Amino acid sequence: MSCRFEAGTLTAIVGPNGAGKTTYFNLISGQLRASAGRVLLQGEDITALPAALRTRRGLGRAFQLTQLFPNLTVHENVRLAVQAREAGRARRGLLALGGMDLRRIWSDHRAWIAEAAQLLTLVHLADKAEATASSLPHGDQRKLEVALLMALDPKVYLFDEPTAGMSVADVPVVLDLIRQLKARKDIAILLVEHKMDLVRELADRIVVMHNGQLVADGEPAAVIALPVVQQAYPGIAAEALV
Repeated sequence: MSCRFEAGTLTAIVGPNGAGKTTYFNLISGQLRASAGRVLLQGEDITALPAALRTRRGLGRAFQLTQLFPNLTVHENVRLAVQAREAGRARRGLLALGGMDLRRIWSDHRAWIAEAAQLLTLVHLADKAEATASSLPHGDQRKLEVALLMALDPKVYLFDEPTAGMSVADVPVVLDLIRQLKARKDIAILLVEHKMDLVRELADRIVVMHNGQLVADGEPAAVIALPVVQQAYPGIAAEALV
């Protein structure tokens, strides 16, 4: 399947289990190598780049299963993400480090600490900054992963079922963060989600997949109304039309 994703748009990718949604994310983010086709980011062909270099180019992904540094504190997790982002920018020539300036290094370190604290406040984890990531309950680990993603400041956000396994009380925090990101017009957001009430609320566009193929693509109301979608996914269509 071939799709183009524009900044300022949240695209929901839906379909039954096994449709290929997570595989599609893996191909975009570099966890899987494509056997055909290309991945372009802002016009640059990144098909041959490994996942880490794609992240530096501006692809950020939150996984179904949390990807954290379990033995580090919550604050250290986020600070390292901020530090990695700035180091990547320096390597690409976006920052002039000016040699071994100890005052600059200390100033940068304080800035990273402050930004990490601010991000933890946004995800409602400021009171758990000194806890180890592994000690957090599942919902808080998901919120921490969103903070890590935001710390990287990507141009494309990939959310793979961001509220999966979260308690009812934790879900609004993550949804509010996604809404804040959606308000920005300089990033694109891709969202894999099975909960159609969330898709209906958040999506500007819906892509429907089946057996690795694109079945439908367009504005939510138009996609839901398509006979092929209602025939292939009656549960999805009925729930979304409520």
